[in-house]
Amino acid sequence: MIRQKKYPTAALDAVQTEYANRSLPTGLERPAAGLEPYTGPWGEEQMLHLLRRTTFGVSLSDLAAIRTKSLSETVAQLLIVPPLPDPPVNHYSTTADPTGVLPGATWVTAVYNSTVNGSRTASWKAWWINEMITLPLSLREKMTLFWHNHFATETPIIDNSRYIYDHHALLRQYALGNFKELTKKVTTDPGMLRYLNGNANTKSAPDENYGRELQELFTIGKGADSHYTEDDVKNAARVLTGWRINGTTYTSYFDSTRHDTGNKTFSSFYGSTVITGRTGTTAGELELNDLLTMIFSNEETAKHLARKLYRFFVYYVIDAGVEQNVITPLAQIIRQNNYEIAPALSALFNSAHFFDPLSMGCIIKSPLDVTIGLCREFGINAVSTAAPPAVLTPAQTYGIWEYLRNQASALQQHVGEPPSVAGWPAYYQEPLFYEIWINADTLPKRNAFSDAMVTSSGYTRSSTRLVVDVIAYAKRFPSPSDPTALVNDIVRHLYAIPISDSLKTSLKMSSLLSGQSSDHYWTDAWNLHIANPSDTAAKNAVITRLQSLLKALMNAAEYQLA
Repeated sequence: MIRQKKYPTAALDAVQTEYANRSLPTGLERPAAGLEPYTGPWGEEQMLHLLRRTTFGVSLSDLAAIRTKSLSETVAQLLIVPPLPDPPVNHYSTTADPTGVLPGATWVTAVYNSTVNGSRTASWKAWWINEMITLPLSLREKMTLFWHNHFATETPIIDNSRYIYDHHALLRQYALGNFKELTKKVTTDPGMLRYLNGNANTKSAPDENYGRELQELFTIGKGADSHYTEDDVKNAARVLTGWRINGTTYTSYFDSTRHDTGNKTFSSFYGSTVITGRTGTTAGELELNDLLTMIFSNEETAKHLARKLYRFFVYYVIDAGVEQNVITPLAQIIRQNNYEIAPALSALFNSAHFFDPLSMGCIIKSPLDVTIGLCREFGINAVSTAAPPAVLTPAQTYGIWEYLRNQASALQQHVGEPPSVAGWPAYYQEPLFYEIWINADTLPKRNAFSDAMVTSSGYTRSSTRLVVDVIAYAKRFPSPSDPTALVNDIVRHLYAIPISDSLKTSLKMSSLLSGQSSDHYWTDAWNLHIANPSDTAAKNAVITRLQSLLKALMNAAEYQLA
C-alpha cells in the first residue's frame, strides 16, 4: 500500500528525525486534514487505531464493546470518568506495619514512617500498574500518565509516600477535568512544593525553581512565540512566596510572614500586568489566582498544551500544516472551554486528522504501552499456580505488578521516576522524540519480555504466574481452526500497520503449518485438541505452533508501532 512509504514501517527507522518541527520532504508529509469531523469508514481498522492511542494496547473486550457504537459514542465513552479506584494497600508485611496498618489495609491515610516509606512507594507504583491493566474502556489512566509526564515529579526527591500518593491522586482526579484548576492545585500540592522547593520559597530568599517551570514547562512552554522574561520568572517566584507543608496533616498552608507583599510587575509579553501585593492569610491564594489568570489569558498556554497532547496521542512532527490545521484550532477549543480538557480531546479523537492513514502506525510504543499493552491485548493477569487455585494475597498480586513495573523501567520508563522535571525525553527531545525508546539495549529487552510472556513459563513468583494462554487467545477470534483467517485476525489485532499477504502466508506456513503447505495441518491439529482437550499431546501441538506464530509477530519491528 502507498501509505507504507509515508511513515516508518520499522521501529529503528530514523529517516524522519531531522525533520521534526520542519517541513517534511516529499513522501514523508503529515496529513493535510485538520480538526474537521472524520466522515470516513468506521470499521475495525479505525476502532483499533483509536484504542491503541487512548488505552494501553487493545483489549479484545474493549474492542467488542465498541463494535455496536459509533465513533462519537466511543469517544464519549472514553471521556466518561469512572469511579476512582480503591487505594493501594499494605502488601509489604505479614503483620501490622510500624504504624499499625494491617496486611491488606490501605496505608494512604496512615502516618509517615521512614521504615516503610520505601515499601509504600513501591506499593503505589505496583498498584498503578494494575489500574492501567484492569481499567475498563476509559481514557482516565492514559491521561493520568500524560499529566504525570507533564507535571513531572520524581519519587526519590519527594521521598514521602503520602505526598507521592496524594499528588498522583490529584492528577487522576483531574485527568479529564480542568487544566487551569489542576495547575492551581499542583502549585500548592505538598509533593510539588517539596519537589521544586516551593516550601522553601520566602520573601528573604526567593526560590525561582517552580516559578520557572510553571512557565517554561507547565503552561507557556518554549514555543517560538513564548517571550516571557527572566524578570517574569523572578516575579512569579515572588508571587508564590510563603507556601509551606504541614508535616502532621500532610497538607500545604500559607504563611503570610514569609510572603513578599510588594507589587509584581510583569513584562509586555503578559501585557505589563501588575499583580498587587497583598497581606494577610488570603494573600497567597489571591495572588496565585492573579498569576494563573494572567498566564492562562496568554494564548501560548493553550497552544503549548495542544502541542503536548498532539505529540502524546498523534505524532511528534508538528510542521507548519499541523500547526495551522490542528494546533491552532485545538488551542482555540481549549480557550473557548475555559481549559476544560474533555472538549479538546473529543475534537481531536473525532477529527479527520486523527484518522488519516498517515496518522496510523506512526508512534513507537512507550515501555508502558509494551508491557501493559501486552497484558491487555492477551487478557492476562496474575493467576495462582497452586492446586486447587488459591485466592491471591496482596503480596502475590503486588509482586506480579512490581515485575511489570520493573520491565517498563528496564525499557526506560520508570513509573513515578521520569528522569527530570521535563518528563521523559521521548515526549520532548528533538529531533528523535519517541524514537529514543528504541536502542541496542531496549529492543532486545522488549523482545525478551514478549518471548517470556508467550511461552509456557511466563513469569512466576510466590506461586503466582503471569503468562499468555495462547489457546484462550486464539479462541477469541471467529475462526481459529482456519489458519489463514486466524493469522489475518491476529495480525490485524497486534499490528498497527498492514503487512503483505505473502508475509502472512510465510508466517502461517512456518508456524501453524509446521513448515507444510496445506492448511489441514493446522485445522486437524486444532480440531483434535478441541475434541480432546485432556489430550496433552494434542494440546501441546497447538500451543507450540501458536507460540511460534506469536513470538515471530512480536519480535518484528511492526509490533513496536502503535
